[in-house]
Amino acid sequence: MNSRHSPELASMVIQSNGLDTIIICLEDFDSGVKEATAWALGYIARHNKTLAQAIVDAGAVPLLVLALQEPELCLKQISASALFDISKHNIDLAETVVDAGAIPFLAKALSNPDTKLKRQVLLALSSIAKHSVHLAESIIEAEIFPDVLVHMAHPDECVVKAAAMLTREICKHTLELAQLIVNIGGIGALVELISTSKLTVRLPAIMAIGYIAGHLDQLAIAVIGSKGIVHLSTILYEENDDHTLAVTVWAIGQIGKHTSEHAKAVAVANILPKLLQLYNNPNSSEDLKAKCNTALKQILQKCMYIEALESLLHDSPPNILKYVLGQFSKILPHDPRARRLFVTSGGLKKVQEIQADLGSTLLEYIQIINCCFPDEIVRYYSPGYPNSLLEAVEQYQPKCPSLFAMEEHLSSDIDSKSSLSSFNEEG
Repeated sequence: MNSRHSPELASMVIQSNGLDTIIICLEDFDSGVKEATAWALGYIARHNKTLAQAIVDAGAVPLLVLALQEPELCLKQISASALFDISKHNIDLAETVVDAGAIPFLAKALSNPDTKLKRQVLLALSSIAKHSVHLAESIIEAEIFPDVLVHMAHPDECVVKAAAMLTREICKHTLELAQLIVNIGGIGALVELISTSKLTVRLPAIMAIGYIAGHLDQLAIAVIGSKGIVHLSTILYEENDDHTLAVTVWAIGQIGKHTSEHAKAVAVANILPKLLQLYNNPNSSEDLKAKCNTALKQILQKCMYIEALESLLHDSPPNILKYVLGQFSKILPHDPRARRLFVTSGGLKKVQEIQADLGSTLLEYIQIINCCFPDEIVRYYSPGYPNSLLEAVEQYQPKCPSLFAMEEHLSSDIDSKSSLSSFNEEG
């Protein structure tokens, strides 16, 4: 066991004043000594913010930035990794790294052809960008985009994932930063990554798409136009990992939440029944269920696509059904074709079967829907109405003339005609 795996041992190194000795070694002329020192500092810093702060307080960050400028490739790699381990914990530590001038040298190192260095640089930059708008903007100012997007097509999956992570951390903060990424082709690069990469590599790209779409309806339309919904729908139906599904569901909700046009794009992709299925599945994680609940709520509140709404009528629990009926209460009063379809498809019958609490929003929506149809139609589809019709048939007293009376009347009529005929002959 060593400090790489144990925060307790890392703390012991600091408590025994070993850190000062390690820092001194970072100034050694031997590159091998510097490499080992940078490794040690990274191993200590990665455990928690307290240990990372101790590294900062000991004056290691400026020396790590200097090491990043050394010609030795391995030293560059290890220094970038140590800066990542320090800056990932909180905004103060990240700002310390930025104040030491790390970003320009990290940006320069990204152009190095070495795969491992590219990965470490992208991770270090993403660990800085994630903390605040200001830090994200400082990375944008280093002019590493659109080069970062190019790295999403790199042959190495670790580089691809790191590039997607950095893009995600930039996009999440503000509309302006997301728009900047979109303007340089970010949506196309992210969607391409989602459609071609393996499961773990997809996740940061899916989140980046969600952040972009969530900022503005026009950006969400751009995602839809780039077939983002199509590829997210494929993941939803093909993947089984709950975490991946939860991230995908969240991104879909960010796309569909804006307007009826956005909601229809989601509905046409047959996503709503799948969201409901995942929500109702007892094996789904609580996080996945929560994400499905939120996405359904966001999308249904904008959805005016009656075919998609009807598909949710029969299996939705009350908390989801409320939003489905809410949309029908907006559509049916103004659309005769929709009313006819609602009856013929069994929607009106289903509504009559719903048990709603007195004074609830659900009951209010049911009453609005029922007001869109003649009373006799509503009664006809109400529970128990067919039975009442059968009971009425059983209890009905026929009022038809007696069969015997009809026969006697008919016989009498024939006799009368016969007599009249004989009378005429005799006359």
